[in-house]
Amino acid sequence: MNNLNYEDYLKTLNKISRAITSDLYLEDILKLIVTLTANVIKAKVCNVWLIDEKKQEFNIKATQSMHQEYLNKKTIKLNEGIVGLVAKEKKPKIIFDVLKEEQYKEKKLARKEGLVSMASIPMMVKDKVIGVLNVYTNRPYEFTKAEVTLLSTIANQAAVAIEKTELIIKTKIIQEELDTRKKIERAKGILMEENNINEIEAFTLIRKSSMDKRISMKEIAEAIILSYEIRQIK
Repeated sequence: MNNLNYEDYLKTLNKISRAITSDLYLEDILKLIVTLTANVIKAKVCNVWLIDEKKQEFNIKATQSMHQEYLNKKTIKLNEGIVGLVAKEKKPKIIFDVLKEEQYKEKKLARKEGLVSMASIPMMVKDKVIGVLNVYTNRPYEFTKAEVTLLSTIANQAAVAIEKTELIIKTKIIQEELDTRKKIERAKGILMEENNINEIEAFTLIRKSSMDKRISMKEIAEAIILSYEIRQIK
């Protein structure tokens, strides 16, 4: 592994920044991040673990050059191993030899894959850890301060990409819920006017139709509105 040079540093950060601001899916962005990181650091393996707060565990979300046995173990507990420690302490952990590290739990796999030194970096948004970025070498290696700085920057850029994606998803869900409510309210108004019924009765009709037809209340509301608009044209 060669020491990181400034040009490689800038090129990698620039590529990752462009990916984050692109329309790529999160999985593609994370895959690009681990690939670029492994290339610039000249690492054997790079992977990303993200926290699932509901299940209180880490899920592996992106990796490259890793044995299938490792990929099969796609979750680990929040307090487990190096990943759990890094997330808890909110600071990088550098290990010169994982086989001699008591807290490293995957020694059998490390021997099989030829993994030696490790840099484990928290992925943070503000003061919150949302995941961990791991980098492994295939020989004993002392990570430089510049490399740890680069890895921390990459980890935090990845965290920003994840937060951005989650925010977009939440916004879309909220917009969808508002749209559904508006359409149901309008459909209720149509039913109330045409059938001389109250709001509760109108809502009950929409819900019953939804259950009977096994489609969403939004779809029932849209059908009621469309039918009403067609009648208005005639």
